[in-house]
Amino acid sequence: MNWLSAGIFFIAQPPLYKIRKGKQEQYLKDDEELAQFQIQNALEGASLHVNPDAPGVSSNALESIVNEYRNARSIINRLSHQYPAEVLECLAKLPPLTVGEMAKEAAVFSWTESLEAAVNEASTSGAIHEFKVVRDEEENLYEPLVKTTLHGVSRKTTLRPELFKAQEYQEILDLGKKLSGLFEEGAYVQRGERKQPVANFKEALDWLMKEAMKGIYLQRYKGLGEMNPDQLWETTMDPEFRRMTRVTIEDAMGADQLFGTLMGDQVEPRREFIESNALKVSNLDI
Repeated sequence: MNWLSAGIFFIAQPPLYKIRKGKQEQYLKDDEELAQFQIQNALEGASLHVNPDAPGVSSNALESIVNEYRNARSIINRLSHQYPAEVLECLAKLPPLTVGEMAKEAAVFSWTESLEAAVNEASTSGAIHEFKVVRDEEENLYEPLVKTTLHGVSRKTTLRPELFKAQEYQEILDLGKKLSGLFEEGAYVQRGERKQPVANFKEALDWLMKEAMKGIYLQRYKGLGEMNPDQLWETTMDPEFRRMTRVTIEDAMGADQLFGTLMGDQVEPRREFIESNALKVSNLDI
């Protein structure tokens, strides 16, 4: 019997993190559980103030904004395999581009100029983004094209109508509308007695998350060898508490080929794979 194809092969999943505050310890499965823990702690006693005189946005209202922001970030991370992340982030700062408007060269050119200005102002990765407008002769539409160069590797990406018709694009725009005008001169975020001036929501959330982790010891496990036997039992081996994940291989030949490329003796295929996928990486664990 082929256990993989039968869907009866499972692997116990050890936690990725352990946190400790005082004598209390807690294991967290992955980055998502860690983020949830940080956010819940960060929002305790937190408030966001649009300007020095404005009442604070707190409690459920602040949590709602945080959840929408994280949802948009999740969308951007997912779409970053197709489009540059810094470009996706700046879509929230612009008015919507509809497929109908993409039939008008002047409209697309003006929108693309605004996108280029926003990306260049916000870019922190060191990547160089060059924009132009190209025409799709078959669809008779004008499309923004961006050439992204990072560490000497260039990648050309066309923002096609499918992006602007997608629900994900609308959700990014909705977040932009909610955050628009939320930060005026003197805006700040507060947690307890501590305050921090902020210019945008990312700065506010990053500061709150950092404050929330003060006094908390965080350990990241790189492998099971870092766990003591009793920790390994209670987190990974105990049938009452362990997490299991089903392992399947839809394309065994493709999996074997990829494994050979990455782990084989031939250097050139591995180099080509890395160069071809370098700009698509969104979560690199070293």
